[in-house]
Amino acid sequence: MAEPKPPQFRPETLAIVSGYDPETASRSAKPPVYMTATFTYPSAQSAKDVHRAYFDGDGPEAGGALHIYSRLGHPGLDVLEARLAAIDGAEAALAYNSGMAAQTAVALAYLRPGEAVVHSRPFYSGVDGLFNEIMPQFGSHAEAYTDGCDEANMWAACERAMTKGPIALLAAESPGNPTAALVDLDLLVKVAGRIEAAQGRRPIVMVDNTLLGPFHQRPIEHGVDLVVTSLTKYCAGHSDLLAGAITGRKDLIEPLKLQRLVWGSHLDPYTAWLVLRSLETVHLRTARAMENAAAVADWLRAHSKIAGVTYLGFTPEGSPARAVFERQCRGAGSTFSFRLHGGEAEAFRMLDRLKLLKMAVNLGGSNTLICHSASTTHYAVSPENRLKSGITEGTIRLSVGLEHVDDIIADLAQALEAV
Repeated sequence: MAEPKPPQFRPETLAIVSGYDPETASRSAKPPVYMTATFTYPSAQSAKDVHRAYFDGDGPEAGGALHIYSRLGHPGLDVLEARLAAIDGAEAALAYNSGMAAQTAVALAYLRPGEAVVHSRPFYSGVDGLFNEIMPQFGSHAEAYTDGCDEANMWAACERAMTKGPIALLAAESPGNPTAALVDLDLLVKVAGRIEAAQGRRPIVMVDNTLLGPFHQRPIEHGVDLVVTSLTKYCAGHSDLLAGAITGRKDLIEPLKLQRLVWGSHLDPYTAWLVLRSLETVHLRTARAMENAAAVADWLRAHSKIAGVTYLGFTPEGSPARAVFERQCRGAGSTFSFRLHGGEAEAFRMLDRLKLLKMAVNLGGSNTLICHSASTTHYAVSPENRLKSGITEGTIRLSVGLEHVDDIIADLAQALEAV
């Protein structure tokens, strides 16, 4: 008689139950914190077998829980990575000590000298710098497209890149930071196919899913190979830790795992436990934050001192971006930007008058955070590329949190009196 299939839980349930069996930890209802740097072996032969299984993938310990030294992995990391993969609908996952560590891991593993990355713009400035300033020191090159819903715009960037060498990585951040610009993930995968036809090799398709996260956008379902998420943001959700993750195809994750033990960029036991704890409430926190954000965006759009609001819910009806939003996204998010009539001076006067909202460069936390993009998060991006990305001297990024929405709006209202 065939074994019954396990129930197919939804992501909200998987965030609470997947990856952990209480029987493995004295029936503790929640995963314990394994605060250890190393693990003992019952015998010398067992030590050899565990190392053989970890590095060669065979032998009597293959397929078991392989714990040697916490830089190589630990029980909390096992649970977290299983849970992240389940939530994203991916084959495998890796957790890192920051979102940038995860992005850097992909670049170092899959960009070789002479090869190119083609990426969306805007992109988080750290990743923009990684692709355009750091990786070229290792011999790679980068090109950017500025309209992720237009195939001609994307393909033009690809053609520019292929004149210098093969494209190894096709990357997108969607929605983009800070303007919430969308990239059509189905189109992105289609363009990867065009690249394969042109150069005889399909690039890896990587998407940064930080701004919407696994509950409101699911890149794996669109054929994306690797998904990078800054767990620091919505997944952790309290602005009190740093973590990142990569989910995706197992054949692409396994080499990254072996490299991580060399780079030493794994997630430590206590932080892994904190992320597990926070994952259980992501869907509740983001739902409240998005409800607040919709009201704040509506209020800002009607204000005479605001020149424009990039909130996803305002994507024009009938536009290509609107079609992508309705097909691809399950929510409008709670991080977006608005643009003042004026520039840096007006923005600074407004920001310095805030009383409740905090000026900081994180996003996705329980408290509402605000910053002037050109002088903070995208300071290191050239003025020319900032403008190409839609970031002006009057652009302010807002990550709406969980405070009462009336208090958020009241603080913005009194601060805008200074403009």
